[in-house]
Amino acid sequence: MAKAPVLTPRADDFPRWYQDLVSKAELADNGPVRGTMVIRPYGYGLWERMQQDMDLRIKEAGAQNAYFPLFIPQSYLTREAEHVEGFAPELAVVTHGGGKELEEPVVVRPTSETIINDYFAKWVQSYRDLPLLINQWANVVRWELRPRLFLRTSEFLWQEGHTAHATYEDAREYAAHIHREVYASFMENVLAMDLVLGRKTAKERFAGAINTLTLEGMMGDGKALQLGTSHELGQNFAKAFGTQYLSKEGKQEFVWQTSWGSTTRMVGALVMMHGDDNGLRVPPRLAPVQAVVLAIKGDDAVLAAVRETGDRLKAAGVRVHVDDRTDTPFGRRAVDWELKGVPVRIEIGPRDLENGTAMLVRRIPGGKEPVRLDALAGLLPGILEEDQALLLTQARARRESRTSDVTGVDEAVEATTAGGWARIPWAALGADGEAKLAEHAVTVRCLVADDGSVPDDEDAPGNVAVVARAY
Repeated sequence: MAKAPVLTPRADDFPRWYQDLVSKAELADNGPVRGTMVIRPYGYGLWERMQQDMDLRIKEAGAQNAYFPLFIPQSYLTREAEHVEGFAPELAVVTHGGGKELEEPVVVRPTSETIINDYFAKWVQSYRDLPLLINQWANVVRWELRPRLFLRTSEFLWQEGHTAHATYEDAREYAAHIHREVYASFMENVLAMDLVLGRKTAKERFAGAINTLTLEGMMGDGKALQLGTSHELGQNFAKAFGTQYLSKEGKQEFVWQTSWGSTTRMVGALVMMHGDDNGLRVPPRLAPVQAVVLAIKGDDAVLAAVRETGDRLKAAGVRVHVDDRTDTPFGRRAVDWELKGVPVRIEIGPRDLENGTAMLVRRIPGGKEPVRLDALAGLLPGILEEDQALLLTQARARRESRTSDVTGVDEAVEATTAGGWARIPWAALGADGEAKLAEHAVTVRCLVADDGSVPDDEDAPGNVAVVARAY
């Protein structure tokens, strides 16, 4: 009788495979309140690595970290009409505190444009105070009707940037800089994610923005996932909150603003873009553990070699974990590390030691081969870089092979039903066609220029709509 697979095969049931992997790789559990999640140490370790790299990039872009309250007066959200309309269905509202009914209900932070603008209005007085570039790492709450761990939860972790500028041009360029040099650079170079960078349509843009720039990725089942957004807010919030500055010419002017964010959804994207039927595959540049050294048996000489190998690899700059838990069967430990997607396993047993070798198992391309123990430290950095590049190549090849160029709504629906994306001229689709797609649960993920760049204007000639079914 065949042994049951550890994970539901992706081809049989992709959502079940995802849930199995998140659970068995010990990334997260469901929280006690519907839609919440408990992020386990291994999953949080991935998020921490993401945070650390992103935080450096955000600071290099000139932003400083701050923190704003979790509770926001409900009246704040009503000051910008589109904003409150966009978020109203997702709000969690507190009406009682300390055993008494509150004079004014407070909203649990769904995003912070309103409360941050209230303070920007106090802090910005002169052109000398601009640009004001603020970021915060925080949790937010958006009451989710169809929760899924990491992808859609009622509470999630993120960073949100908020900026104020003297001119439209400065704000626009800053939003584009975050889009390209922070988000796209990080996701491609560290997460090995293949991305399509584009502009949201008016229907899909952030509530209260005049433009939304997005990064879209194709998951293993052909659906799309939005991985981050950068918004031009224009002067909408500035006028609602009276955020003005005295210009060099001595005139009172409203500031121009941006906001931008990325979330723990990136962990879910990592699973769905790179995972396979054996578990997660973690990009080496991201991996908290790049190599695990496993003792096959509890022989003293083997244990000494395992620990010595771990020390040599650490000295070579590799992030290493030594697994010398020989009271747990070797096969079980190997499967656990494979599920977690550690890029490299180095397995050492008595026979290996006799030969002066270790078995090198590569998670990303697959395969194993014996390697001399004294050669490992020199070989591993290059192997990790090869495997980093391979993940991006595989993700890009999947998107390109599963994207069809079409001319009409019916063809677009057919392509997405088959598990892919479609590209259709925006001039042929337009807002009417976008509404027809929505009837089939297909959305315009973004608009791109015909050369693949991000268009300056929604209706620029040559714009192409990238459409897909989405998470």
